[in-house]
Amino acid sequence: MSENLEKKIFLISPVRDRDKLPKEEQDFIRNYVNDLIKKGHKVHDPYYNTFQNDPIGVDICTQNRDAIRNSDEIHFYWSPTSGGSKFDFGMAFMIDKPVKFVNKDQIPRTPSKSFENVLHELDAKYGL
Repeated sequence: MSENLEKKIFLISPVRDRDKLPKEEQDFIRNYVNDLIKKGHKVHDPYYNTFQNDPIGVDICTQNRDAIRNSDEIHFYWSPTSGGSKFDFGMAFMIDKPVKFVNKDQIPRTPSKSFENVLHELDAKYGL
């Protein structure tokens, strides 16, 4: 897909504890999303676009599943403590969505199998 065509992008990143991330990380995520929007893409950032007032969580998962299914690409900001990110990543992986590892320069590969290594491999595979 050409870079000048609108893409529907689902951002996987911390939601529940995003406000507890260091300010630099919060700013990075916000600026990353804003840059994608300025390029003409539609971005589903669950922090803003998924209704989070769900005492069970099923509605949140359903909303994210539908948004992932309807996206062209998955952009992943990895934070190891985000359980919801791992869940969303599983859904995206299952339906073979192209993945871009947003903060790969800050997350090294590990010596053994890990989500980090999977993200590095998928990022290299899709080259987004």
